[in-house]
Amino acid sequence: MTSFAELTTFRVGGPIARLVDVAGVDELAALFAEAGDEPVMVLGGGSNLLVTDDGFAGTVARMVGDGLAVSGGADDGSDDSVDVLVEAGANWDALVEYTVEQGWAGIEALSGIPGSVGATPIQNVGAYGQEVADVITAVRTFDRETGTERRFAPADCGFAYRDSLFKRTSRFVVTAVEFRLTAGGTGAPVRYAELARTLGVEVGGTAPVADVRAAVLGLRRSKGMVLDPDDHDTWSAGSFFTNPILTSAVAGAALPDDAPRYPAGDGLVKTSAAWLIEHAGFSKGFGAELTGGRATLSTKHTLALTNRGGASAADLLTLARAVRAGVLDRFGIELHHEPVLVGHTL
Repeated sequence: MTSFAELTTFRVGGPIARLVDVAGVDELAALFAEAGDEPVMVLGGGSNLLVTDDGFAGTVARMVGDGLAVSGGADDGSDDSVDVLVEAGANWDALVEYTVEQGWAGIEALSGIPGSVGATPIQNVGAYGQEVADVITAVRTFDRETGTERRFAPADCGFAYRDSLFKRTSRFVVTAVEFRLTAGGTGAPVRYAELARTLGVEVGGTAPVADVRAAVLGLRRSKGMVLDPDDHDTWSAGSFFTNPILTSAVAGAALPDDAPRYPAGDGLVKTSAAWLIEHAGFSKGFGAELTGGRATLSTKHTLALTNRGGASAADLLTLARAVRAGVLDRFGIELHHEPVLVGHTL
């Protein structure tokens, strides 16, 4: 019997009663009609998922459609936009690599992120100053209530920091995503200071998309954020906690003067979850005593919880709860988890 430990980047999780590969609206409609009242869970790349050790008693539908269609751009070069339609089961980093090879800008700073294309709008995946919401023109879904296809314009997706309508409800299953990228070989303006320094440009400057991808992959590898079966620091779901967004008043009261602060909209301040974790006393590699060495914070980056081999979901939750409680006690700020939890709560 297949288990979630075989299908997730955490490499933990119990058995799956029934696993079915599906591609597209018609197959989803047939599956949900057949399932009736039986629970059905939709799975993408498994890179943002922590499932209970008890597993899942219903059917797991794994999205495998990976087709790609390209259109847009005038023959005379007057229009440099490129429209790309990608099915939900496609590998995300393979898509980024392909677009960079074509010289298309818009998702180059999202290199090295594991998982599927269909998961990216759900989480509004972002890194190094880019978010998929910046380039998504539509999200195609299967509506579990009506049994039909529904297409969402960006304004209807509820995109926010690591959030969307699709994360807040299981009604809509993402089947494909439409992106609008820019041809020409030059990357989008670099918004993230660390990436700008690595590229040798000012914030707001530009660089070739291939250079941006190479720089991002290097930065992510240094933090254990590029999957490697031989590196336990990558047996994770990436950043486990989101960066807190606080009101200016709360930030002024809770954050020390040297804590990072970034504008996050009208009257809001974003701070660094990694900084809070480290300054609450949790260092890289913390957690061995709590979990028998089976789960620890990454030895490269304190935002990642990692499976050191043989970890259970319970081990990872024990570690996450200890870190969250320590930050709350030290700063009065509650951290919120980024991965989807199935069968348990933090």
